[in-house]
Amino acid sequence: MNAFTPQDFDLDPYSARIAHAYELVGPAVASVAALKDGRPIGQGSGVVFAPDGYVLTNSHVAAGAKDFAVALPSGLKTTARMVGDDPETDLAVLRVSANGLDYAKFGSSSKLRIGEIVVAIGNPFGYQTTVTAGIVSALGRTLRARSGRLIESVIQTDAPLNPGNSGGPLVDGRGHVIGINTAMAGAAQGICFAIGSDTAEDVATRLMRDGRVRRARLGLAGQTITLQKRLARGLERTTPNAVMVSEVIAGSAAARAGLKDGDVLLKFDDHDLGGVDDLHRLLTADRAGKPATVLIMRGAHIESATIVPDADG
Repeated sequence: MNAFTPQDFDLDPYSARIAHAYELVGPAVASVAALKDGRPIGQGSGVVFAPDGYVLTNSHVAAGAKDFAVALPSGLKTTARMVGDDPETDLAVLRVSANGLDYAKFGSSSKLRIGEIVVAIGNPFGYQTTVTAGIVSALGRTLRARSGRLIESVIQTDAPLNPGNSGGPLVDGRGHVIGINTAMAGAAQGICFAIGSDTAEDVATRLMRDGRVRRARLGLAGQTITLQKRLARGLERTTPNAVMVSEVIAGSAAARAGLKDGDVLLKFDDHDLGGVDDLHRLLTADRAGKPATVLIMRGAHIESATIVPDADG
């Protein structure tokens, strides 16, 4: 499909963007039923992200099941198997036995801006390809997964979600998947969350390759922040963003290295950290037990520390 122009639609520009996003991604949004002994134990949504049948959904949708029933807007109804599950980011990959499927393309969640239009597509309560729209309300949120681990770089949106939207895509106005819808704040209206596409794409790749995500761990929670422009220029950084430590777990690698709440991580072994997703990508399994140098801004001072990541337990 050609690039979107509002003139292509007899709609106002806001509506045209929503329609454009739906037309590109809607055909790839699946209804997912988790089965145990042939009976449904959970229901949600998913998105086909490769034409040979790979489907991304939430871990909590797939939990406890090995077999799945998947339905697509094309009318295809088929079974799927579990490829890999990562409860710590609430993501799972399934695969259906089909080829040549309509599929969605990932965008970059790191390029999102607060106030940007986003569209949530899913199958709440079995209603196919239900669309809701809103804006990006906040970036860099943290959300606690069922495993207890904090998921970082979460997108907050006011696009309304229903329970069956879990696992469905959050889409930008260009029709790119920039998040996987995962939760809503039960006690609040208009507060919903999605796992950023940069994390989702990285986790999906690892699940397809290994069936699980192996990690080295620092034992901290952090959030992506934007440095003042003058400071970023003075530090000669390749990115204006960095990672602020919001929590250090007692006894962890971060605690042993002397990191504290409020520290800003600028570099990890000479790699500029442009956000929490960068740190996740660097903490591969082979980093465990190997000393690394982190460059820290603590107050007005720049310091370095040596940290030895722990192995994934």
